[in-house]
Amino acid sequence: MDWIKDRDGPQRLLCMTGAAGSGKSALQQTTAEICQESGILACTFFFSASDPTRNTVKQFIPTIAYQLGRTNDILRRCIKAAVESDRLIFSKSLRAQMSTLIVAPSQQCQGMGMNLTTLPYAILVDGLDECKGEDRQAELLTAIKECLLITGFPFRIFIASRPEWAIRTALEPGGHLCKVAYHIQLSDQYDASADMYRYLQRRFEDIGLRIGDPQWFTRNNIDTLVEAASGQFIYVATVYKYISERRASPAERLKVVLTWTPHAGQIARPFEALDVLYTNILSAAKNAYEAVDTHHGRDFLLLFRAHHINISGFHIYSMTHTQSTTFFSTHWLGLEARAEESLVSDLRSLVALTRMGDGRSYLRLYHKSFSDFLEGESRAKDLFVPEARVYMHIAKCFMQRIIDCRLDFDSGA
Repeated sequence: MDWIKDRDGPQRLLCMTGAAGSGKSALQQTTAEICQESGILACTFFFSASDPTRNTVKQFIPTIAYQLGRTNDILRRCIKAAVESDRLIFSKSLRAQMSTLIVAPSQQCQGMGMNLTTLPYAILVDGLDECKGEDRQAELLTAIKECLLITGFPFRIFIASRPEWAIRTALEPGGHLCKVAYHIQLSDQYDASADMYRYLQRRFEDIGLRIGDPQWFTRNNIDTLVEAASGQFIYVATVYKYISERRASPAERLKVVLTWTPHAGQIARPFEALDVLYTNILSAAKNAYEAVDTHHGRDFLLLFRAHHINISGFHIYSMTHTQSTTFFSTHWLGLEARAEESLVSDLRSLVALTRMGDGRSYLRLYHKSFSDFLEGESRAKDLFVPEARVYMHIAKCFMQRIIDCRLDFDSGA
């Protein structure tokens, strides 16, 4: 909020990135409410992968233009005239739409003597990563930079996203947003355990008041849930949503969550919201990886599961993540050097790959619940890869390497 209200600040674009479930949307929602109460909220757009009206860029600029028009009658009339003069505007490029529906009307208002600084100026965009198409995400970022950050415009724009390809490359050194954006990275190292404990305790106490039984849960129950969350706030929020269903017994549902395992029966689905999140991220990463020409014929899910099983076999669970030295090297799997980097490129919101000075790699899973998802066929469904299939693939790769080495030895290579 300090950044938003500092209208003389040199950077008018704020990009906040963080892991899946780290609280980006919650922060955006709270910021929007504060801006609304302060009278400075111009417009908002919350992308959502599960909502067909909010998972593409198609509705973005019409929605933003509509909301901007509501802030001032003169600006609204100028935007209306722009639409009426070009009925095909909504089928044009994002830059053309933004230039016609936002830039030109705003400049027209300036020409009529209006001071744009008197208008609400905060523009909030959440979940850019949930917009379909990496190229479209990148196109939108470019349009925002070229159209809304121009001299004379009052807007301060706050974008939140998982650190996927479009925004990650734009913010990296050399990226087109690197010098113009103020970047906040939500740290996965922050221990949110105390926050999550208070969150569950207060809400469980509210349930106790509703059902007339304040003893329906124990402190140990909350401790268990917080530990299982491994730093992932969305985990405890999902648990609470499941347990607090009005027509269900909170105590029975709490028991289901506490006794649930990755191999539990398929009737209880306490983590359905998490499963949707993981499915969307993993599916998008699979499609992006296998679309690359040099990856033709490779099975993304099989390769990633091999690295995941490596973690599961040699893991150290901490409060916020799991990590392991890469055991099944790319050499033995028949892949090029540093192939792990392209494998996890679109999974940066769930995992991190750290390369050490000696060439070894460390793969970290931010959340234990993602590991549970990968191991549960009833949860991962079409994305599930059995361990037996992974071990069979690894065995074949090892045998092929042995044969190749023998051939090289026989040939004197």
